[in-house]
This record gives sequence, C-alpha cells and structure tokens, in this order.
Amino acid sequence: MRVLVTGGAGYIGSHACKALAAAGHEPIVYDNFRTGHRWAVKWGPLERGNICDASRLADVMRRWRPEAVMHFAALAYIGESVLKPDLYYQTNVVGTCTLLDAMRLSDVNRIVFSSTCATYGAPRSMPIVETSPQVPVNPYGLSKLAAEAILRDHAETFGVAATALRYFNAAGADPDGEIGEEHDPEPHLLPLALQVALGRRSRLSIFGEDYDTPDGTCVRDYVHVTDLAAAHLTALETAAEGTFAAYNLGTGSGASVREVIAAVAEVTGRPVPARSAPRRPGDPPTLVADATLAHQALRWRARYQLRDMVESAWNWMTENRSRVGLRALSTPIPARGRKATKV
Repeated sequence: MRVLVTGGAGYIGSHACKALAAAGHEPIVYDNFRTGHRWAVKWGPLERGNICDASRLADVMRRWRPEAVMHFAALAYIGESVLKPDLYYQTNVVGTCTLLDAMRLSDVNRIVFSSTCATYGAPRSMPIVETSPQVPVNPYGLSKLAAEAILRDHAETFGVAATALRYFNAAGADPDGEIGEEHDPEPHLLPLALQVALGRRSRLSIFGEDYDTPDGTCVRDYVHVTDLAAAHLTALETAAEGTFAAYNLGTGSGASVREVIAAVAEVTGRPVPARSAPRRPGDPPTLVADATLAHQALRWRARYQLRDMVESAWNWMTENRSRVGLRALSTPIPARGRKATKV
C-alpha cells in the first residue's frame, strides 16, 4: 500500500514511516519542516508542503496516487495554543479539511488520524475510556476534537474509513537508534529530564507538588513511540469504509513526575536536580488510559514500559544522534539495558 504521511518528518510520524516500510508499505512523507527534520525521512520519498495548501496537496496526490493517508501534520504545543488559538485552528482544523478535500478529489478514502487525550480535558474519573466526556480545556485539545468531528462526518457522508488514535504521553525513541525525539523548544518531561542529566540544563522545573496524587506531582500515562507507530499501522490495515472509530493508546499505568525523574537518574546514573514551580493552568492531576478497546479491536497492546522509554531516549540523545549528523553528547548506557520489557 502506498501511504501519504502528513507530518512524516516529525517525531511520531517518522516512527510510523519506519513501521510502514517494515510491513511492506511505501510511505510518502509530506511535511513543511516547522517541527520535522530532514534526517528523519529515511523510508520513502519526500514532498515538502503545507497542510493548508490545497493545490500542493492535490499535486502530490496526483503524482503518487496513495491508497491511504496517515495524518500527523499539526501544531501540538498546549501553551502556544493558548497564545495563538487562530494558528491552531487554521492548521489543525482547516488543514484537516483541506487534506480531506484533496483525498476526495483523488478517490482516497482511508485515513488514520493522530488525535490526543487532550480532547478529554480534565476527566473526573480514571482510567479514561473512549466514552468519557470530551471537554477540552485548551485550543489544542479543541482543535483536535473538531478534527475528529469532521472525520466522523466524512465517514458518514462520503464513506471514508476514518480512525482517530487518542494517544497519551508519547515518549522514547526508536530502539534501533535510527530516529528519535528532537524539538526546539523541547516541551516534554522525559527529554527535559535527560538534558538535565547531561548537564545541558541546570535543573528541571516541577510544575506543582500539591496535587492529589501519591507524591503530589502530576501522573501521566507514558507510551513508547514505537508502540504508537504499531497501532497506526494496524488501524490503517483494519479500517472499514464508511466508519469512524476512536481508540485510546496508553499502557494503562501512570507515572508521576517524580517517578520519571527517578527513572532517569537510575538509567543514566546521574543526578537530576529539580525545583518546585507553580502549577500550570489546566494541568489535570492524573491522566491514565484504558486501552481495552484498542486491544479488542486492533489486537494492540503496549509492549514497552517506562524504563524502556528512558533507555531508548537516552541512547538516542547520547549515542545515536551522531548517526544523523547531530553531535553525540555523552556515553550511552550499556547494551545490557536495552532489551524491551513487557507491560
């Protein structure tokens, strides 16, 4: 199958491209490199373009004639979405409409959409199931929820096979070391903690230590990026025409900020100094997925646990980045620590 992967040069999109190629499919990367990287495009041709550029999308569709789409192209910084909601609605909502129009003109009717647990907002009960109320608390979550509604309508009206994957906190890097996470600025806890361990940052900020959680810090469900890529592949291959489906992707087990810091210190053998900072507006105390539906419908289950995510991210940051022309920063962990453990 030839698959157009919007945002395929980004963190999760590039891992999905690797999974596609390994399964015998051909990924066609479409990316504007706002947050993606040229070095992450390794498994198929590249087309540069903006997700809101209708004529460019139509041209790419005509040239490559894909049979399906994986849609990762989006803006995904919650804080930025509060400051620039217009930009987020334009990219995440209008961009999705533009893509669906191009698909319809080219008779492409299969799409897997990169959604998010941010569509749930701050749920009152845990774990979160797909039928939990979707009440986003920021423009990012609202824009993703709007895109889901658009996909649902296209499935009902135009017969599109549409699947939305609501994943929780993506973490880790390709176990083979070919690709990994590289953001500027970096918003995510795990790579920030690893940067502190490397000495690139003096300390980590913990935003709130008075939550109703076992150690007072926020609890999140971290899921390995390779597991996310596997779910996208399965969703693509099993989607049915004229249907919309949504699945949570997570391990079903939460880790607090303090627990992530402890895992980083244990894996790296280095201290991770941290300081308390005020809560961030809209941060729920706990977000943990119930991924039962994904297991039942997609036969998907997270394979990796938190230590695997830390180890793979550490090896990418210290050793494997040199393979793609980035500076190696330190010594990787010993090979004995790299075997994946089941959850």
